[in-house]
Amino acid sequence: MLIRDLAEIRGTDKNVVADQWESARILLKDDGMGFSFHITTLYAGTEIHMHYKNHLESVFVISGEGSIEDLGTGKTHELSPGKLYALNAHDKHIVRPRTDIITACVFNPPVTGHEVHDKSGAYPADPDLVKVPAPAN
Repeated sequence: MLIRDLAEIRGTDKNVVADQWESARILLKDDGMGFSFHITTLYAGTEIHMHYKNHLESVFVISGEGSIEDLGTGKTHELSPGKLYALNAHDKHIVRPRTDIITACVFNPPVTGHEVHDKSGAYPADPDLVKVPAPAN
């Protein structure tokens, strides 16, 4: 069993800070869960271009408000507490927080912990990743 404390993560190198966001990486690849789990704050007034071409991500909004634009469809969706969006097709998107938005995020495959977005808005692929087998019936 793993037990983690967000307050303790904040004071370590597992709390990654970038210009537009801050992410406490609570579960990582080395934890062996097959996914990573983060509490991420997206800063108000920013415009965050992302394209996770190597990962799938689901994001649950805990607090704050803003919008997400799906660059594939051109549709914009409002973000507020209780909303979830899932980037199930490696969707190119832009998040525009009007207030600080605090989210709970899950990545598959899991990240190692120190990734930041590259110029395309993606995290790099992990060449050493071993896929978690599907459960037996």
